[in-house]
Amino acid sequence: MVKYICKRVLAAVITMLGISVITFALMKFVPGGPFLAEKAPSAAVTAALEAKYGLDKHPVEQYFTYMKGVLRGDLGPSIKKRGRTVAEIIAAGFPVSAKLGAIAIAVAVLLGVPLGSIAALCRGKWQDNLILVAATTGISVPSFITASLLLVTFGVKNNVTFGLATPAHYIIPVAALAFLPMSYIARLIRSSMLDVMGQDYMRTAKAKGLSQAVILFKHALRNSVLPVITYLGPAVAYTLTGSFVVERICTIPGLGNEFVSSIINRDYPMIMGTTLFLAALIIVMNVAVDIVYRLVDPRITFK
Repeated sequence: MVKYICKRVLAAVITMLGISVITFALMKFVPGGPFLAEKAPSAAVTAALEAKYGLDKHPVEQYFTYMKGVLRGDLGPSIKKRGRTVAEIIAAGFPVSAKLGAIAIAVAVLLGVPLGSIAALCRGKWQDNLILVAATTGISVPSFITASLLLVTFGVKNNVTFGLATPAHYIIPVAALAFLPMSYIARLIRSSMLDVMGQDYMRTAKAKGLSQAVILFKHALRNSVLPVITYLGPAVAYTLTGSFVVERICTIPGLGNEFVSSIINRDYPMIMGTTLFLAALIIVMNVAVDIVYRLVDPRITFK
């Protein structure tokens, strides 16, 4: 286990370096800049601002200067939000996004697992067909389209089109974020349970006269849920990245909304800081999922 964790930490460091280089390069290659606008400042003022934020230096020197700050825990100041650092903005916005994402993942699991189980138990029947159609739709439709449709059909009528002021305001963003992972989990459970129910030990359990509930929950579901645990890592990544546009559409003051705004405004330190923070979070979640997978199924070994 220790050897495996060390390998994952080393891989995480290499991944983070790669992400930082690619993100920084993309920022520099994209036309525009943080000080270009309809009412752009004069050339002298622009030069002074670039010198203040170190943008007048060579890109390679800018990158290494920034990464030295990251190693010290300094993500730099926001260019557009004067007087605030990137760390402060992340600290303010991430709890909102994390709460929204946690609720969405919980809803996806709590609905996806029963729906997948029902589809497997009713294989070939109308319940199975209905769940498969809904799951296929959920996988095919992007979260921002789901959010837009819900805003038009439900949000405007009930006056819950922006913010998270009341529990009702959570319905649209949570539904938009949970629809895809819920659909994928339902399909995973259905496929896995159908495979498990055809195993010899399941026929033995039925021959012993065990109740349908015991067979389903103690034997079938326990072994069918393993692929779902594996999927939770990518599901968290999807929820975090999918929340960018959903938060923007629903005007939610979360980290995703801040990230989209930073890209539009060319706020370079904010783009870098948010990207590195989310990348580190996703890597940590994937490692945690691997460890939980090992705890659930002791037969799994790490190399």
